[in-house]
Amino acid sequence: MDIHGLVIEMKQLERRLTLYEEKYGILSEDFYAALSAGKLEGFDAYDETRTDFSRWKGIYETWVRRRSTYGEQLQQRGVVEALRVHPGY
Repeated sequence: MDIHGLVIEMKQLERRLTLYEEKYGILSEDFYAALSAGKLEGFDAYDETRTDFSRWKGIYETWVRRRSTYGEQLQQRGVVEALRVHPGY
């Protein structure tokens, strides 16, 4: 996937993450850290949170992978080459 495609996908993922952040009142990185540390196991008994947390975790992990790939590609190509600007002069 090229840099532009990564940006588009990351923004779509961010919109989905925002829904969970607004619903549960914390940022995704804090949710993921708490989940990874086992601090949210008490919520496993509830179907809605178990389902939401599973989806939220997957979306966040996908976003992190895309962000990493974006950073690698940007470092290789450079900002100037990656910009989708074509001077009209």
